[in-house]
Amino acid sequence: MTLTWDPELYRRHDDHRARPFLDLVGRVGATAPREVVDLGCGPGHLTGVLAQRWPDARIRAADASPDMVAAARELGVDAEQADVRDFAPDAETDVVVGNAVLHWVPEHRELLARWAAGLPAGGWLAVQVPGNERSPSHVVARDLLASPAWADLVPDGLPAYGVGTPEEYARLLAGARPGGIVDCWETTYLHPLTGDDPVGDWIAGTTLRPVRDVLDDGGWERLRAELAPRLRDAYPPDAAGVTWFGFRRVFAVLGA
Repeated sequence: MTLTWDPELYRRHDDHRARPFLDLVGRVGATAPREVVDLGCGPGHLTGVLAQRWPDARIRAADASPDMVAAARELGVDAEQADVRDFAPDAETDVVVGNAVLHWVPEHRELLARWAAGLPAGGWLAVQVPGNERSPSHVVARDLLASPAWADLVPDGLPAYGVGTPEEYARLLAGARPGGIVDCWETTYLHPLTGDDPVGDWIAGTTLRPVRDVLDDGGWERLRAELAPRLRDAYPPDAAGVTWFGFRRVFAVLGA
């Protein structure tokens, strides 16, 4: 799936989106990797963290979106346009990072198993995926898109990611790489957001990207306008005007 991405909209919540990446990479135990790969690098704003962590490593970055690749290159990241499905670790790929990308790939379990088996001795694989399909933001958006006013315009509705549990990924990685170090967990981050439509702004930059691609500008504006009050009801701001947005993420790390 190649979506049309808006790097500026995506980076609007840079501080919140960076934290899971840092938590993920913090569990990677590699000390002197030869090559580090950032799959789904997005606008490249976090790829530099890998270069700082491992200054002597060769850093590779890739994303399926040409807009994201262009934004990454503007930051000086030598990113390439590529589909994660086509990636395979080679003999010197000591660290593979996939941050918030594999939920877009229905067959991501097969990829994880293949990558885990293909890592060189001492290699590390670290991935993080959103696990919030049942959160109010997704339920509200899914219900609206399934209504008669929208069902014909967006026949596929909201994508179903099919993200598994930490235990499922732990079993998968352990089976693909017997004897490896497996570390899987989940975290729900509580993000303090502000603005007239803070949750709508958040999901517009990620979850709703497939929907944006099938709507014209007028349809997109109308959808956002209809969705905004529903999201405010689901996530009412507190007395200080802060909207507390809970976001569950699932992490899986393998040390081979």
